[in-house]
Amino acid sequence: MIEKCKRCLLLESGEVDVYKTTAEYLSVLDEKLKVSDIEYQKRLKECKNCDFLISGMCRKCGCYVEIRAALKEKHCPNVDNNKW
Repeated sequence: MIEKCKRCLLLESGEVDVYKTTAEYLSVLDEKLKVSDIEYQKRLKECKNCDFLISGMCRKCGCYVEIRAALKEKHCPNVDNNKW
């Protein structure tokens, strides 16, 4: 049995097709809706240290963290231990 990678983002976990789709979506998203690159990297770093991350997906809410972390209006879905 192949175990899913914990604390890995999409590309790191081998989800190449999903990563490409996600990257394409983010590239056409209005910049006004996105956090800065520095904030984005901070958010992803927090996600990578979270037990709820598995293969680029948050088990708390079911999102792809690379999308959620990019959006200004979104926050960490872990209400018990909000990271960002």
